[in-house]
Amino acid sequence: MKNIVSFSLTLLFLFSLTFSHAQNKVKWKIDNDHSSVKFNVTHLVVSTVTGGFTEFEGQLVSGENDDFSGSSVNATIMVNSVDTENMTRDKHLKDEDFFHAEKYPEIKFVSTSFEKKDRNTYSIKGDLTIRDVTKEVELTAEFGGKINAYDKTLAGFSIKGSINRFDFGLKWDDTLDGGSLIVGEEVELDLDVELVKM
Repeated sequence: MKNIVSFSLTLLFLFSLTFSHAQNKVKWKIDNDHSSVKFNVTHLVVSTVTGGFTEFEGQLVSGENDDFSGSSVNATIMVNSVDTENMTRDKHLKDEDFFHAEKYPEIKFVSTSFEKKDRNTYSIKGDLTIRDVTKEVELTAEFGGKINAYDKTLAGFSIKGSINRFDFGLKWDDTLDGGSLIVGEEVELDLDVELVKM
């Protein structure tokens, strides 16, 4: 009987710890109206084309303090929303040469770590999936701060990184006469994210 009571108390203690841990988690969602997802890639070697996606969603789960260390991120981008301010180019990006939006309508990112580097800088590692190809990427996030405004709690991050588009099957590789790629291999990522506490 004593062993049963002891076992029951242990289970109750573990449950209370788990419940308390869950209660301390804070959920944030991306405010699409005040966020942007952009990319930059070289064109004809000498210039840069900037584009972005206008439809995306995501959630961050953090602890309850001001330190976002250990947070988790889950985000989805709708490929058909790609916008480079050129309809012909956008159509090409949606075709099989690049994103193949009809077959692979979403880009996904799921974080595996969220580590504080200094006072305002975090390293975010995670799995990025494009065209059903998943690769680990590392992003650098500058924390812009947290504020209470309009009866909401808001936080902001400026996030940068780069990927090799060939790694994800975006392998259109037409070249100039000298052999240089018309569209660069490396793609720079530039995200400004405003989060709303849920």
